[in-house]
Amino acid sequence: MHNRRQLGRWGEEFAAALLETRGYRIVERNWRCSRMGEIDLVVCQEGLPVLVFVEVRVRRGADYGTPEESVTAAKQARLKLLAQAYVQAHAWEGDWRIDVVALHLDRNGRVVCQQHIEDAVTG
Repeated sequence: MHNRRQLGRWGEEFAAALLETRGYRIVERNWRCSRMGEIDLVVCQEGLPVLVFVEVRVRRGADYGTPEESVTAAKQARLKLLAQAYVQAHAWEGDWRIDVVALHLDRNGRVVCQQHIEDAVTG
Protein backbone atom coordinates (compact mmCIF):
# COMPACT_ATOMS: atom_id res chain seq x y z
CA MET A 1 0.00 0.00 0.00
CA HIS A 2 2.02 2.86 -1.28
CA ASN A 3 -0.46 5.68 -1.61
CA ARG A 4 -3.56 7.01 0.12
CA ARG A 5 -5.98 5.71 -2.52
CA GLN A 6 -4.61 2.16 -2.27
CA LEU A 7 -4.69 2.34 1.52
CA GLY A 8 -8.30 3.58 1.43
CA ARG A 9 -9.44 0.82 -0.93
CA TRP A 10 -7.66 -1.78 1.18
CA GLY A 11 -9.37 -0.38 4.30
CA GLU A 12 -12.78 -0.55 2.64
CA GLU A 13 -12.20 -4.21 1.69
CA PHE A 14 -11.05 -5.01 5.23
CA ALA A 15 -14.07 -3.21 6.74
CA ALA A 16 -16.50 -4.97 4.39
CA ALA A 17 -15.10 -8.38 5.36
CA LEU A 18 -15.19 -7.44 9.05
CA LEU A 19 -18.83 -6.34 8.85
CA GLU A 20 -19.84 -9.46 6.91
CA THR A 21 -18.41 -11.64 9.69
CA ARG A 22 -20.60 -9.68 12.11
CA GLY A 23 -23.82 -10.38 10.21
CA TYR A 24 -24.00 -7.38 7.90
CA ARG A 25 -24.78 -7.62 4.19
CA ILE A 26 -23.08 -5.24 1.77
CA VAL A 27 -25.71 -3.32 -0.20
CA GLU A 28 -23.38 -0.95 -2.08
CA ARG A 29 -19.75 0.09 -2.18
CA ASN A 30 -18.47 3.55 -3.02
CA TRP A 31 -21.85 5.15 -3.75
CA ARG A 32 -21.19 8.55 -5.33
CA CYS A 33 -23.21 11.69 -5.26
CA SER A 34 -21.45 14.01 -7.68
CA ARG A 35 -22.21 17.13 -5.68
CA MET A 36 -21.06 15.88 -2.28
CA GLY A 37 -18.73 12.91 -2.51
CA GLU A 38 -18.89 9.23 -1.71
CA ILE A 39 -20.23 6.81 0.88
CA ASP A 40 -17.69 4.04 1.44
CA LEU A 41 -20.13 1.25 2.30
CA VAL A 42 -23.87 0.89 2.57
CA VAL A 43 -24.83 -2.18 4.60
CA CYS A 44 -27.76 -3.71 6.44
CA GLN A 45 -27.76 -6.06 9.38
CA GLU A 46 -29.57 -9.34 9.01
CA GLY A 47 -33.04 -9.18 10.56
CA LEU A 48 -33.03 -5.43 11.19
CA PRO A 49 -34.79 -2.90 8.94
CA VAL A 50 -31.99 -0.33 9.31
CA LEU A 51 -29.76 0.96 6.54
CA VAL A 52 -26.21 1.65 7.73
CA PHE A 53 -23.85 4.07 6.01
CA VAL A 54 -20.25 3.27 6.87
CA GLU A 55 -17.30 5.65 6.75
CA VAL A 56 -14.00 3.76 6.77
CA ARG A 57 -10.98 5.54 8.24
CA VAL A 58 -7.45 4.13 8.20
CA ARG A 59 -4.35 5.54 9.85
CA ARG A 60 -0.81 4.20 9.74
CA GLY A 61 0.95 5.32 12.92
CA ALA A 62 -0.20 8.17 15.13
CA ASP A 63 1.58 11.13 13.52
CA TYR A 64 -1.68 12.57 12.19
CA GLY A 65 -4.01 11.44 14.97
CA THR A 66 -6.34 8.48 15.21
CA PRO A 67 -8.75 7.36 12.50
CA GLU A 68 -11.65 8.39 14.74
CA GLU A 69 -10.26 11.91 15.10
CA SER A 70 -10.16 12.27 11.32
CA VAL A 71 -13.96 12.32 11.19
CA THR A 72 -14.16 16.07 11.72
CA ALA A 73 -17.30 18.13 12.16
CA ALA A 74 -17.13 19.08 8.47
CA LYS A 75 -16.80 15.41 7.47
CA GLN A 76 -19.74 14.50 9.73
CA ALA A 77 -21.90 17.18 8.11
CA ARG A 78 -20.97 15.88 4.63
CA LEU A 79 -21.74 12.29 5.68
CA LYS A 80 -25.20 13.34 6.88
CA LEU A 81 -25.90 15.08 3.57
CA LEU A 82 -24.68 12.05 1.62
CA ALA A 83 -26.84 9.69 3.68
CA GLN A 84 -29.88 11.90 3.12
CA ALA A 85 -29.15 12.01 -0.62
CA TYR A 86 -28.90 8.20 -0.73
CA VAL A 87 -32.14 7.77 1.21
CA GLN A 88 -33.92 10.14 -1.15
CA ALA A 89 -32.42 8.63 -4.33
CA HIS A 90 -33.45 5.13 -3.26
CA ALA A 91 -36.82 6.08 -1.71
CA TRP A 92 -35.76 4.44 1.58
CA GLU A 93 -38.46 4.97 4.19
CA GLY A 94 -36.95 3.04 7.07
CA ASP A 95 -34.46 3.93 9.77
CA TRP A 96 -30.81 4.60 9.02
CA ARG A 97 -27.61 5.49 10.82
CA ILE A 98 -23.99 6.37 10.13
CA ASP A 99 -21.22 4.16 11.52
CA VAL A 100 -17.45 4.47 11.39
CA VAL A 101 -14.98 1.62 11.02
CA ALA A 102 -11.60 2.81 12.33
CA LEU A 103 -8.49 0.84 11.48
CA HIS A 104 -5.18 1.54 13.22
CA LEU A 105 -2.14 0.15 11.40
CA ASP A 106 1.43 -0.13 12.56
CA ARG A 107 4.27 1.20 10.41
CA ASN A 108 4.42 -2.18 8.60
CA GLY A 109 0.75 -2.03 7.61
CA ARG A 110 -0.56 -4.59 10.09
CA VAL A 111 -3.89 -3.91 11.79
CA VAL A 112 -3.20 -3.31 15.47
CA CYS A 113 -6.70 -2.11 16.38
CA GLN A 114 -10.05 -2.26 14.64
CA GLN A 115 -13.12 -0.54 15.90
CA HIS A 116 -16.70 -0.50 14.61
CA ILE A 117 -18.42 2.56 16.07
CA GLU A 118 -22.18 2.30 15.65
CA ASP A 119 -24.19 5.50 15.30
CA ALA A 120 -20.93 7.48 15.26
CA VAL A 121 -22.47 10.45 13.46
CA THR A 122 -25.70 11.74 14.94
CA GLY A 123 -28.00 14.69 14.45
